[in-house]
Amino acid sequence: METEVLRWFQHVADGATVTEVAETEMVSQPGVSRALARLEAEVGAPLLHRSGRVLRPTAAGNVFKRHVDSVLHALDDGLAAVSELVDPETGTVTVAFQLSLGTWLVPAMISRFRRQHPGVKFRLEQSDDALGSSLVAGGRIDLEITSRRPRNPAVHWESLLTQPLFLAVPPGHRLAGRKQVSLAEVADEDFVMLRPTWALRVLSDELCAAAGFVPRVAFEGDDLPVVRGFVAEGLGVAIVPAPGSVLPADSTRAEPLLRITDEGAHREVGLAWSEERRLLPSAELFRHHVLARSR
Repeated sequence: METEVLRWFQHVADGATVTEVAETEMVSQPGVSRALARLEAEVGAPLLHRSGRVLRPTAAGNVFKRHVDSVLHALDDGLAAVSELVDPETGTVTVAFQLSLGTWLVPAMISRFRRQHPGVKFRLEQSDDALGSSLVAGGRIDLEITSRRPRNPAVHWESLLTQPLFLAVPPGHRLAGRKQVSLAEVADEDFVMLRPTWALRVLSDELCAAAGFVPRVAFEGDDLPVVRGFVAEGLGVAIVPAPGSVLPADSTRAEPLLRITDEGAHREVGLAWSEERRLLPSAELFRHHVLARSR
């Protein structure tokens, strides 16, 4: 089967007319129609049927198209890989990261990397630390910077740094002038927490249990900035990661931050990538850069 004919079939099955395909590819309309007819003969089943003035995929066409999409995607990846092998400085790296890491860690890593490799582009996506499969497992994301250890054995996770945990308290709170705190001191407080599906929530519950109490959760959210916003309005206290350093540089913010002294009051941040898919050279360059910086 000819690759260009498979692409023509893909376009028509996606809703383009034969005329539009012919104009885009700069071939004759009858040529496209004959090529699609040859494709149906090779497959051994009708792939398209006429619906008014357009062609729509048949049941066999829908099944066949899923495989055509996969084949052409793999082919395009292969062509891109060859191009990057010739010049790895022109690739695109797709990186996912948690929102709490997007204000300091990720920009700093990318900025340092771009000084040495200015031609490499980045496509950024936000992830979270909700328990579940890593984004790199699907193949759409090259690398993920996350505090969540993937459960998938095909995903490799390597620690980059240890991030201390702090207690965020409302302005004017009885502990607001302190630098450190043990969780037992706030056992009777209302807590603002992430939902139970988040890794940080699981860790927070474990720390409270080790301190001898079950936290009284007044509010649950899906975003750390939202959690801290509720704390700033006096609606409870919250366990949050350090804002980019061992000691918070912005200790005058609306909600004071106190270093938690309990054993295990930290989270690890790591880099995840799939072991089943070979990274393109530009992504491999960035992976080595991140790991080297962490070491």
